[in-house]
Amino acid sequence: MEAEAAKYIGAGIACFGMAGAAIGVANIFGNFLSGALRNPSAAPSQFGNLIFGFAVTEALGIFSFLVALILLFVV
Repeated sequence: MEAEAAKYIGAGIACFGMAGAAIGVANIFGNFLSGALRNPSAAPSQFGNLIFGFAVTEALGIFSFLVALILLFVV
């Protein structure tokens, strides 16, 4: 296998982290919405946790994208 082909395969595998981040964000918002509909008075107190979970999950997706770009253009 050529090194160029291995770079593209590695970058593609690194992009699976973005799919995981998308699933995680959907799970976070879906569960928040479900909980907010069951108990609307508690929803504002949990909004900070929602934003923190979203930020951490999205950061992991951005990190996997960064790894893919590093594999493509630096290595």
